[in-house]
Amino acid sequence: MAAIDTRCCIAAERRGAIAFHMARIAILASAVADQIAAGEVVERPASVVKELVENALDAGATSVEITIEEGGRALIRVADDGSGMTAEDAVLSLERHATSKITSAEQLVGVRSYGFRGEALPAIASVAEVDIETASDNDGGTLVRAAAGALLETRAIARRQGTTVSVARLFYNTPARQKFLKSARSEWRSILEIVHAIAVLRRDVHFTLRHDGKVVLELPRAESLRARLAALWGHADLARFVDTDDVHGAVHVAGLVERPADAGTATRRILVMINGRTVRDHGIVRAAEAAYRSTLPSGVRPSMVLQVRVPVNDVDVNVHPAKSEVRLRDRWPVERAVEAAVRRSLGIFEASAGIGWRTWSPNPSAAVPFARAPFDVPSLRAQPTGDGLFEPSSAPVALEAEPILVPPLLQLRRMYLMFEHDEGVVLIDQHSAHERVLYEQFLGVLERGEAPAQRLLFPMTLHLGPIEAEAFESHRAAFDALGFEIEGFGGHSVLVHAVPMPHPRFDAERCLRETLAALTGDRAASDAKRHERLAATFACKAAIKAGDVLSAGEMRALYIALAETRLPAHDVHGRATIVRLAWEELDRRFGRT
Repeated sequence: MAAIDTRCCIAAERRGAIAFHMARIAILASAVADQIAAGEVVERPASVVKELVENALDAGATSVEITIEEGGRALIRVADDGSGMTAEDAVLSLERHATSKITSAEQLVGVRSYGFRGEALPAIASVAEVDIETASDNDGGTLVRAAAGALLETRAIARRQGTTVSVARLFYNTPARQKFLKSARSEWRSILEIVHAIAVLRRDVHFTLRHDGKVVLELPRAESLRARLAALWGHADLARFVDTDDVHGAVHVAGLVERPADAGTATRRILVMINGRTVRDHGIVRAAEAAYRSTLPSGVRPSMVLQVRVPVNDVDVNVHPAKSEVRLRDRWPVERAVEAAVRRSLGIFEASAGIGWRTWSPNPSAAVPFARAPFDVPSLRAQPTGDGLFEPSSAPVALEAEPILVPPLLQLRRMYLMFEHDEGVVLIDQHSAHERVLYEQFLGVLERGEAPAQRLLFPMTLHLGPIEAEAFESHRAAFDALGFEIEGFGGHSVLVHAVPMPHPRFDAERCLRETLAALTGDRAASDAKRHERLAATFACKAAIKAGDVLSAGEMRALYIALAETRLPAHDVHGRATIVRLAWEELDRRFGRT
């Protein structure tokens, strides 16, 4: 019996311990839960502005007025002329998960409204003092006041149709959150960025932004993206961008991208919109930056404004509480479309910077834009004819195009070509220019077929190291396309029977060895990237060097070939091929201002 009593006591103690531990788990008070949830939606004053403006746009507003005081710390007020709310809806809007946007989970697929979670207003009201003035018609409206998640007052007021939401003393009841707010100046900059992004997205809406009693932005409706950005950034900054508009399968990419020559010269601006939503998407940005390969030096990143449209069923917007991210069902086709669209826009002649690319003329007023011959790889092939560098393009030029006129050229320090232009003195780096010409030529050969080669009288024997031999095998087909005819000769040795001839000074053995050394460790995934890497490396090694003396015919041929490239202003490393010294600068140096 004693043993049984002991076991009963032990069991009772265990039950008591379990009961004690279970009692430590409790349901949070609604006020605490609301404040925790608010932290996911309301990070700072800019988050409040975003949520309130998006609510106004969802209500069909055509005019939105935003008033900010002390960087949003003291007051945030958003007034609109949208559909407004009834008294019952105004009170219900402060309840969590109360929304007019969706009624079932199935509607999350393809939802087009900016808000749909029903979290913004209750989250804001739980950490601030909120006044809502609203009317669904012009006969009368409602005022609803709330603070710290509690409803304080509801009464009828007179007002026109629309809604005005005022948020005061943000985070007044959560000192820990308030302590982490940045300075008023910093918070104001974040608000300005949010308003800029929304204004770019919704060009059909009139926006007014006031800060501490001053009108900072007055943005009437704009007909185009470029017109809206000109109002925000100014025409001078916008001149650095070229338009992009391309369709790749079911993906439509449009927007503006920065010219390579202008990248890094001003504050970087990035704005990505997917299906009409402003989002953060590093994959899209990286894909766009990939299109700048061979046009920008390392470390320089361009600005861009991209509008991406994909089928609504291929994007999930219900990812982030602040709706700042989306999930793509298949990311690869979208990123490939973005890269292709940006690359296409950079390939147009207007994307090249530098001298403005005008045909040289003794009379500046008679200057006309350069005419570009249709891109034709064989026409740019280097042919060893006499002392010429290569023959100028013999490809037919469109009838409506003007011929390229070449100015008198002078070689400086056996490195630069110089000529007079109506805008100033222009210098061309001969190695960088030839590198750009050869890169586009070789890339075209790799994409379209094999190039002509020159057979050697006696085969050249090369002894490669194991790593060089591996690099050669990885790129063997590409070397064949470039014009090399190479066969194995036992071990890591190879016999070279034929080589390309980009110019009479071409050192085939040195170029081949240096190219293989540069390609060691290349693990590019796609054939396109491997071709780009090989074409860039080979062009760098095969181009004429600084210190090579060029004849007048060679300089002229190089000038014409550079004008025919798609991106004449940059070599394959992103360095400038062309530099212009303006007449105004020369006049200033000589005191002739």
